[in-house]
Amino acid sequence: MTTFAVRPGGSRHLAGTGTLLRFALRRDRLLIPVWIAMNALMVLSMPGTLEGLYGTPSERAGLIRQMETNSSLRAMVGPVFGDSLGALTAWRVGVYAGALAAVMSLLVVVRHTRDEEESGRQELVASGMVGRRAALTAALLAAAVANGVLALLVTAGLAGQGATGALALGLGIAAVGMVFATMAAIVAQLTESARLARGLTAAVLGAAFVLRAAGDSGTDDGSSVLTWLSPLGWLENLRPYATERWWVLALFAGAVALQGGAAYALAGRRDLGMSFLPTRPGPASGRLGSAGALAWRLQRGGVLGWSIGFFLAGVVYGGMTEGAADLVGDNEGARRIIERMGGQSGLTDAFLASMIGMLGLVAALYIVSSVLRLHGEETSGRAEPVLANAVGRLRWAAGHLLIAFGGAALIMLLAGLGLAVGYGRQTGPILGACLAQLPAVWVVGGVAVLLHGALPRAAMAAWGVAGAVLLIGWVGPALDVPQAVLDVSPFGHLPKLPGGSMEWGPVSVLTGVAVVLVAAGLAGLRRRDMST
Repeated sequence: MTTFAVRPGGSRHLAGTGTLLRFALRRDRLLIPVWIAMNALMVLSMPGTLEGLYGTPSERAGLIRQMETNSSLRAMVGPVFGDSLGALTAWRVGVYAGALAAVMSLLVVVRHTRDEEESGRQELVASGMVGRRAALTAALLAAAVANGVLALLVTAGLAGQGATGALALGLGIAAVGMVFATMAAIVAQLTESARLARGLTAAVLGAAFVLRAAGDSGTDDGSSVLTWLSPLGWLENLRPYATERWWVLALFAGAVALQGGAAYALAGRRDLGMSFLPTRPGPASGRLGSAGALAWRLQRGGVLGWSIGFFLAGVVYGGMTEGAADLVGDNEGARRIIERMGGQSGLTDAFLASMIGMLGLVAALYIVSSVLRLHGEETSGRAEPVLANAVGRLRWAAGHLLIAFGGAALIMLLAGLGLAVGYGRQTGPILGACLAQLPAVWVVGGVAVLLHGALPRAAMAAWGVAGAVLLIGWVGPALDVPQAVLDVSPFGHLPKLPGGSMEWGPVSVLTGVAVVLVAAGLAGLRRRDMST
């Protein structure tokens, strides 16, 4: 157990901030670097890819004309503001880099605020010479360090395309991260559950993406009111590499200052461990007669949120299918990337397969978060009263794992339904293609079970595994990396559906690997001591 020795001095409300910051960065020495590397590589790999795809002025002019008339693709990636490689990079990955920075930031802030209070560790720390707002300050500073490093990497890596534009893009991505860091700080004061704090902040991020998408689908210059209501819309309206609007950074600074001030005010008006939004003392209706019923009660909100999100994403991607085929047109480079992601079938089927693959990669994040609910229940001490009754460890774990693995199947099925609704055809093949992603998703979930069961101190490394898989799947095909690198990910062995032929061998092997990983994790859980 780490001992905090805090010297008096400075503001009494911030005493011990430096020590807590060092401890937070030490705890996140794997989580933060993985998220930074994944985001930076995605951004820095894009100029070379775009140069291969749109190497001539005529090809870039054609791309801009297509984006001006293709509202569905503008909703996905935003409008284009210039034809340089830097401007195209900001267009292609700017919004997604900002969203990834937001996810990283909210995870860091919630982990070092509400998670610490929920587990009881913050109460022990607060019993020493630690200021009332030190933990919140340390969490925000940890997020600021992470976003600052990301901004430096993006700025340095894209400086060859133009230092001014690189600085604008780097600052914009980091600013989006800090907006959601301070948003998470507010939500952590309002809720009594870290899971709910993460979920609500992620919902705000989803709403920001939807607002930006709705605004960009209606205008080709980012001028929609809906776009300006979203921090992601501010990022694109900063216009890196296209006559930068530096004054937009004042919007980010104002939002961070206002939200940070609100979080500090709320932190000073509540007791440790308490929240402003009351929690129900028990179920309002029904009864919890089993460990599985309790697991469902704890995770049903998350399953519902992911289900809605995947269905809506499927509808959007399905509606984009025809427009994507028109955009690729005769561009062999773009066609090659899509076919590498989605197979050698027709372009429409290859695009559908690549979108289904992307949804499968995101589903890996769901299954990791759901499996790690076991870790949260154990470390917070809530699992101990359950296991003190006539409930064995395997039965307790089985309830959560059923929701994790079954929930992955549910959200992929709903994604398939959404794709079929948006595209308007091929319902059966699309549903089959979505379900074919499950063995790879389950392998990632199996790794999370193994880490929690056998190496509980390293359980959070499952996020790193999911991040690495996501990085390989998103960036690998665009960088034309060797097939051996793509095969490191379980998703690299799946058949490219729809359009390709079903290959039962790899699917069966991946399913078997998932079963072995889960069994090994449960065996480790059964033999080891429970942590508190």
